[in-house]
Order: sequence, then C-alpha cells, then structure tokens
Amino acid sequence: MLDCRDRSPFPNVWSVARWDVHALLCENPAAMRLFALRGATTVQDNDAEQILAATEELMRELMARNALAAEDLVSCIFTLTDDLDAEFPAVAARRMGLDRVPLMCAREVPVPGSLPRVIRVLVHCYADAALEPSHVYLGAAKSLRADLESAQ
Repeated sequence: MLDCRDRSPFPNVWSVARWDVHALLCENPAAMRLFALRGATTVQDNDAEQILAATEELMRELMARNALAAEDLVSCIFTLTDDLDAEFPAVAARRMGLDRVPLMCAREVPVPGSLPRVIRVLVHCYADAALEPSHVYLGAAKSLRADLESAQ
C-alpha cells in the first residue's frame, strides 16, 4: 500500500522509477492513476520470428498511442491461441527493453470458431489521470473489437 508519509526514497528497496511514481502520486494524487490497456494482433504462421515481430509491433503501438515509457508499466500479461507455441511473446517485450517489467504468458480459452493465431496483451500501467486509453488491435485482430474506433 502506498504510504505518502514515508519520505525515504527507497522505503521497500524500490527502483528509482518506482520512487518517481511514488513521489508523483504523493505530491499530486489526482495526476496519475492505474490503467489496464488491451491489445491484440495476429500472425500468418506458427513461427517464432513472426510471433516476436508481431508482439513487438503491438507493444510499440500500444506504448506510442498512450505515450508510455517502460518505467510506466506495472505488468504485462500475454495470451496466445492454442495454435501458437513457437515462441513466448514476452521474449519480444524483453528485447525491446521491458526486462524490468513483470511479464507473463498464458493460453487463451480455445473457443470453437474463434479467430486463429492471435496474440493478446493486457498491460497495467500508470499514466496521467486524464489519459483517454487507446486499446490497439492490429491485423486480423481488428475484427475482435470493431466497436472500439480508437483501437483501429
């Protein structure tokens, strides 16, 4: 739990980035809030390089549209459909500098008739409270959330 009375820069051996968030929240609690951003993309084949490239493109687009830096991310949860097992999407995230962010990969529920070869992500991050979240759906995954105009 965040304790704004604790003025020590590293009360729980926090990283410098965590202290920056701690200080910002304590000095102006209305300025920042925790967000959960969604995104998805697809690949043509169950190929490691395709999975890595698509994941990197998805993460870069999600971070760019929401003006996020690595220090803003709290965690990322990636899922893949059952037909993708050639590589972990988290590898792409680590390669792009997210090696200090907790990352997890899991399987998507195999619903009959669902879109194949999909990589999804749920990103937890701190951002300005005024942020209008921009979820990102790329490739054939655009069909998953056609209702979100900002996602296209």
